[in-house]
Amino acid sequence: MAIDLSVKIGNVTLKNPIMPASGTFGYGLEFAPFYNLSELGAIVTKSLSWQPKAGSLPPRIAEVEGGMINAIGLENVGIQHFLKELLPELKKYDTVVIVSIFGSSIEEFLNIIDVINTTGQVDIIELNISCPNVRKGGILFGTNPRFTYDLIKEIKKYATIPIMTKLTPNDCNIAEIAKAAEDAGSDALSLINTLLALSIDISKKKPRTGFGFGGLSGPCIKPVALRMVYYVANTVSIPVVGMGGISSMNDIIEFIIAGATAVQVGTQNFIDPLICSKLVKQLTQYFIDHSINSLEQLRNSLSPRPTLLKTGNQSE
Repeated sequence: MAIDLSVKIGNVTLKNPIMPASGTFGYGLEFAPFYNLSELGAIVTKSLSWQPKAGSLPPRIAEVEGGMINAIGLENVGIQHFLKELLPELKKYDTVVIVSIFGSSIEEFLNIIDVINTTGQVDIIELNISCPNVRKGGILFGTNPRFTYDLIKEIKKYATIPIMTKLTPNDCNIAEIAKAAEDAGSDALSLINTLLALSIDISKKKPRTGFGFGGLSGPCIKPVALRMVYYVANTVSIPVVGMGGISSMNDIIEFIIAGATAVQVGTQNFIDPLICSKLVKQLTQYFIDHSINSLEQLRNSLSPRPTLLKTGNQSE
């Protein structure tokens, strides 16, 4: 039986729907000693800014029940160093390269887009407009439909490759933001980013991360992520890449049934560095065992279908 795990984002074809989430896989090369990166549908880099960024003061990570809180502060080497020193090595692998970028202004985003255009080596750009642990920039664009629309509309004038916009679950109607991104020309959406959270060291009466707040990720957020992916997939017509608490093959199937085109695996990479490779093999075997030929047989197949409420509050 011929099995087709391929998916499309814009005009780019991924051999399978599995990729690491930005910020959990370094720049990709850090995981090369563990398995052949060519097995992945795509590699998503750590988010990159115009200039190198030092990030937040430690401690940067706090374990919590069912997940972790991170307050890394988007530390990175800067887009120009990445393109010159790291991208050539990454391109040796037979997989799609998705570069995550962020900025504190439209101008900064456009500067990054400009240098990416000149390389001709990046396949897709992921716009991080949703990180909750920086003091200015991302969360402003990602929680306001007008700002989201204006940013993407301007970027689409210059970008020569597909744009995937990463959405925040914090302080917004995520379906409204998703529609604004689609209307502005985004080729795909990825969601959800981490949930803004707080953990307290009771012995010191202090936050357990140096920044104070941080982004909650891990299995504890999966039900929230699934609900939001379902909402967005039934609001827009562009591909939706789902993430949030994925740690098993069954989790991937849930996200596909909820409407996701592909998935990103995040926190589980810290627990098991081989997880993405394992999931590619497990998903293939699942298709064989269940006589499924393609992802389209599963995608958006939830039944009965929950009612789409404006607030998403189903407890009333």
